[in-house]
Amino acid sequence: MGTLLAGKNAIIYGAGGGIGGAVARTFAREGARVFLVGRTQDTLEAVAADITASGGAAEVAVLDALDERAVDGHVAQVASTAGSVDVSFNLISRGDVQGIPLVDMTTDDVLRAVTTGLQSSFLTARAAARQMSERGSGVILHLNSASGDGAMPGMGSTGPADAAIEAFMRYLAAEVGPHGVRVCGLWTAAVVETLSREKLTAVGGPDTPDPEIVVQMIAGMAALRRAPRLADVAEVATFLASDRAGGITGTMTNVTCGLVLR
Repeated sequence: MGTLLAGKNAIIYGAGGGIGGAVARTFAREGARVFLVGRTQDTLEAVAADITASGGAAEVAVLDALDERAVDGHVAQVASTAGSVDVSFNLISRGDVQGIPLVDMTTDDVLRAVTTGLQSSFLTARAAARQMSERGSGVILHLNSASGDGAMPGMGSTGPADAAIEAFMRYLAAEVGPHGVRVCGLWTAAVVETLSREKLTAVGGPDTPDPEIVVQMIAGMAALRRAPRLADVAEVATFLASDRAGGITGTMTNVTCGLVLR
């Protein structure tokens, strides 16, 4: 077991998903006590079982990150029972829609990702920031695809959602920084282990290429000539959550393997 996050309590929303589970396992490996949050008991319990089998500490809470009372209550409970909330990471899915020209999209398809992403980020970050500011330390993390910092045809609702969340997090970083709280983000895209046919179709529609083709396409465009993997994302998130990244706030860390060069 590592010690990078020893003594820290980390809440991970969407911890039953591919990226959320990988982050939770890596946080726990580095000594954090992880609180796994999501809407599906079975997937959360599976991640928790892996962590405890490896000697880590994990607890599960089934709740919706869009439920203000549930989020506030859970964060208060963690702070009370564990003594602190040191890290908060929102990784819930937003319902992005891609592959449709913006002029052909419905209002609901555009706004779903923006509303879900911004609302869940606001609720989870606000609850954590209140606890962290009182203690004078803490890290709030978020993740998106970098689509909000550029323009690429066919990205649909992803770009507006990314941009909204990044803007909120930068403003939050400016406000809570004087209280010792850092707000950091990660850019990533097409993480290999998460590219199931089902997930790709849900975002891009039935004409989306098979996962193997998508991975090849991403690798061909990336500077490192490969697509990012779960370990790439989880290790960077762990560093950002640690005291070793104590001088970093209000910015995004690029974990796209050079798919995005900025």
